[in-house]
Amino acid sequence: MTVDKEKKALRARAKKVRNEAFAKHGALADEALAQRGISFARVRKGAVVSGFLPIRNEIDPRPLMRRLHAEGFVTALPVMVGKNKPLVFRSWSEGEPLEEVVWGIKEPPAHAAVVLPDIILVPLLAFDERGFRVGYGGGFYDRSIEQLRSLKKVVTIGLAFDEQRVEAVPREDHDEALDWMLTPNGALRCAL
Repeated sequence: MTVDKEKKALRARAKKVRNEAFAKHGALADEALAQRGISFARVRKGAVVSGFLPIRNEIDPRPLMRRLHAEGFVTALPVMVGKNKPLVFRSWSEGEPLEEVVWGIKEPPAHAAVVLPDIILVPLLAFDERGFRVGYGGGFYDRSIEQLRSLKKVVTIGLAFDEQRVEAVPREDHDEALDWMLTPNGALRCAL
């Protein structure tokens, strides 16, 4: 079986697992992430943190982003600028306007300031202890993380329900490993 087919099969299984975890834990998981914070990553206050707005049954990073904003971090959201292109990150905090784009995703408007994140909170369908993840297959985060890592030091933190952990995620050369995984039960330092 090719890596692409393995990933497709994993995505199908992972969606079911995530749906069950969401039904079981819901907003309690979101609040658990916020209570944990990101001090484990040893990042400076005032750093730029890019989160995401949840789609489908993704764990919701907004309570964590509220905490980080209150602690003095600059918060931002990713913006898609085209197929096969890295994401652009725009400054955003709760209450500021958003525009709906493809797939029902909401993003900061074009006039919001472009920022280069120091920390990226990453959505996923499944993850392993090496830091590899499987998402929806568009490659947006892999391209974006690769680009940012070529420019500066950036800390990447996958956000997930504990149930989303798998033994091994099939990987390809372009897949970027994350530095940390944060689940309601705690932080996991990833190791290749």
